[in-house]
Amino acid sequence: MNPVPRARRIALFGPALLLAAAVAFVAQRPLHHRAGWQPWLVTINAAVFWSLAALPLSAAVVWALARRRGGTADGWRRSVAEVAMVHGTLPWVWMIMLPGPGAGVAPRRVSLLPLRDIHAILTHGTPVTATVQIVGNLLVFAALGRFAPIRFRALASVPRMLALGAACSVLVETAQYVLWLDRVSSVDDVLLNAAGAGLAAWSSRRRWSASSTSARSPRPPAPAAPRGPGRR
Repeated sequence: MNPVPRARRIALFGPALLLAAAVAFVAQRPLHHRAGWQPWLVTINAAVFWSLAALPLSAAVVWALARRRGGTADGWRRSVAEVAMVHGTLPWVWMIMLPGPGAGVAPRRVSLLPLRDIHAILTHGTPVTATVQIVGNLLVFAALGRFAPIRFRALASVPRMLALGAACSVLVETAQYVLWLDRVSSVDDVLLNAAGAGLAAWSSRRRWSASSTSARSPRPPAPAAPRGPGRR
């Protein structure tokens, strides 16, 4: 392995690990001031904390999968893609499936007019609220959009990832409505979720060729069996 890229990755991994630890520490502090187990499961801080706390476990899973696949470059690529698209998606789904204060009581709400909610956020919300709402929805299936085409050659297409992101978002919005979580099931959320998956897929398109080349590379032929003295 080239020592320069390896040293660069180590130099980037160290600050990233420290940043994740700092965010996890900040996220868990409010959880100690509330009684019961609910704050550790049904709050945004809990989702952030547990997703960061599970990073070592995800790294161990990547290592185990890559070792099982022989430790090759393609094995590492596939293992990282599999774990990253799961670890990068579940915390966002966890957060948007958290129940609101009127769960099970407030009327179910549905918004089916495209761009109405986005327009309302941009015109009536604060810049911080608009940024959090729009960027957050773009990131929900971004990890899926970036890593699924690397892992699955059949998904190596921006339109396919747009469709997959939209389908996953429809399932989430339907679950919010059926489970009566006091959340708005909005078509704008579907549009933003799908756009995030498509943009993330577009950003990883250079890695698709490497994954496809590894999948199509022919295996070396098996050595011929030695012939006996009387065989031709």
